[in-house]
Amino acid sequence: MSFLTAPYRRSAYAMLSGRGLEIGALNKPSPVPPAAQVEYFDAMTAEDARQLFPEIGDDAFVSVDHLGELDHDGLAQFEDQTFEFVILSHVIEHVANPIRVLAECFRILRPNGLLLIAVPDKRYTYDRDRALTTFDHLWADYENGVTENDDEHYLDFLRHVGPHVFDEPAEYLPGHIVTVRRRREHAHVWDSGSWRAMFDQATARLGITASCEVESPGSENHFEYFGAWRKR
Repeated sequence: MSFLTAPYRRSAYAMLSGRGLEIGALNKPSPVPPAAQVEYFDAMTAEDARQLFPEIGDDAFVSVDHLGELDHDGLAQFEDQTFEFVILSHVIEHVANPIRVLAECFRILRPNGLLLIAVPDKRYTYDRDRALTTFDHLWADYENGVTENDDEHYLDFLRHVGPHVFDEPAEYLPGHIVTVRRRREHAHVWDSGSWRAMFDQATARLGITASCEVESPGSENHFEYFGAWRKR
């Protein structure tokens, strides 16, 4: 069974209606109900995605309606309270400034709108041996207006996920960093508990009030943290 059709996700999708935005769907768009009209936002077109991820094969990538970089004011093209729902599935771990992305997602949501957010739980992924990203690190990035992950984020990824590259001549390493940066590999790492703690602390500091409608941690689904949060 695909994670997209897991029961806990289906219960959240069933609540969606009206105009919505899915960010970074690539070739795995969320199966929203007929009452929901979803538009797609990404940093690259479908053709660019096919070239960057040849291992995906002939799977269809979604046609992108809105182009923009999340870390470079990409969501600024949308006015406040534009959408009834926003879907952010396995995206926020790639960005440089996760707390800013959260703030922007809630900004473009209408009152009572839903944010559906999914984050890999490191215990069930290739990130299992990496250290958890701390809240202090993320809050400092938010306060400093960080717009790009530095090389250390990707070196940490390579040390744990592709350690063989360090057995190669040292002059090859910058090329590997460029490759993982272009592919937007995981820059930040959470398990379900640390993600939920970060989310609660960040929304409190940002003055965002949201109630949890659906929640499934990795300890239940053995894959991800998933939550559907209603903006109040």
